[in-house]
Amino acid sequence: MPQLQPQLINIALHVLAGSAAIGLGLFLLAMAKGTPAHRRHGRQFAWLTLLVCATAAVGNVLFGYRPVFAVLTVLVLYQLLSGWRAIYTRDAGPQAVDGAMTAAALAAGLLILLRLRQDASGQQAIVVLSSLGGLATIVVYDSARWLFPRRWHGVLWRYEHIYKLLASLFAMLSAAAGNLLRVGQPWTQLAPSLLGLLCIAWFWRRQYRQEAARAGAR
Repeated sequence: MPQLQPQLINIALHVLAGSAAIGLGLFLLAMAKGTPAHRRHGRQFAWLTLLVCATAAVGNVLFGYRPVFAVLTVLVLYQLLSGWRAIYTRDAGPQAVDGAMTAAALAAGLLILLRLRQDASGQQAIVVLSSLGGLATIVVYDSARWLFPRRWHGVLWRYEHIYKLLASLFAMLSAAAGNLLRVGQPWTQLAPSLLGLLCIAWFWRRQYRQEAARAGAR
């Protein structure tokens, strides 16, 4: 029983931080973007999500490795950090720290893939592979950014920020669905990812229309 207490504390922290991060993230979707309130709540979302990832990593390392939650931890963490860094790379493009994060995400994804055959069931493998596919897509894009002309970053950073931060939110929803919904797996766990892509597409369209309207007003 004494050995169980640290695990219960870690689970409690993970659940509380995850619930708060998801709730705050959904609230941020409805807020006006670029305001001081948006930036303040965005920082709160980032710290809560970091706590979610930290407790998930502790759980995987100390209390039992589960490939589904290992890959979601890597995916959420990388999307969060890379999406936040997009704000700071909009002028000069990616820096050394961005390259290091991309390399670390790639290495973690490859390790999870190597262990997948022995650690994941058929349904789990579908979720793990789809999440690894999402991670690979971001890693490929972030690697290609180094070749972009500098002027591109001033335009693309907003789309990166939207995609990566929303993707991290809906990846947490996917993990929550995997824990709470025992029927209809793996589709109930994949559904939040599809919803997230639709949400990203809507915000991308809105961003494009706003930029087109500003350009037309000049």
